[in-house]
Amino acid sequence: MKKVLMITGGWDGHEPVQQSTRFSRILREEGYEVDVFDNYDVLLDINKLREYDLFVPFCTMDKLPEEATGNISTVIGEGMGLAGNHGGMCDAFRTNTEWQFICGGQWVSHPGGFVTYKVDVIPSANPLTEGIDSFEVTSEQYYVHVDPAIEVLATTRFPNPQAPYYHIANKPVDLPVMWTKFWGLGRVFYLSVGHQDSVFDEAPEAQELMKRGLIWAAGGREYAAEKGLTVDRFLTDKKNF
Repeated sequence: MKKVLMITGGWDGHEPVQQSTRFSRILREEGYEVDVFDNYDVLLDINKLREYDLFVPFCTMDKLPEEATGNISTVIGEGMGLAGNHGGMCDAFRTNTEWQFICGGQWVSHPGGFVTYKVDVIPSANPLTEGIDSFEVTSEQYYVHVDPAIEVLATTRFPNPQAPYYHIANKPVDLPVMWTKFWGLGRVFYLSVGHQDSVFDEAPEAQELMKRGLIWAAGGREYAAEKGLTVDRFLTDKKNF
């Protein structure tokens, strides 16, 4: 049975407890064992951390212990997945650039606060988006700075006519809402939707995308074992990913 580590913390406005409750229930229904903590002690024990197949943070604007950063980087590189949403992942540790490097992006603004915006799902053969059409959501529309190495699976258009701000002087841009990337042998998934837990009831497509992303990210270590991939080999065997 695959094991999932969830940690709640940081700003309560993103409802970390409610969101961890929702997604731990969903994963348990899929047969996963889920441990939920409200502190970072487990991240300080690298051998304990290696017991997990997936790390899911719900920790907006918090601070990660320095030792924990190195442990996370190492264990994800060895195959543990990382997956999350909204500020709980890509604004979790705002001053930690190594964390941002692993995640593939960082929140910088949500012009206008709560607005209605469209999530444009990019047509592709990727199973994470199969059968899911573009949809609208009313929430914070995240303007993010991203790693050009990510694989973008959904976008949103800025500027939003509901939210005039200084950036409207620039050309319209499509910014990532959902992406994947790799960190060594580890799979990384992110979805920017989800300011509050109720968003996933109002936009069930977002919940389905999140569920698929969690399951995909949790499969990295198993896939590496099946293919005989190791930390020492992944740089030369990238074709096997």
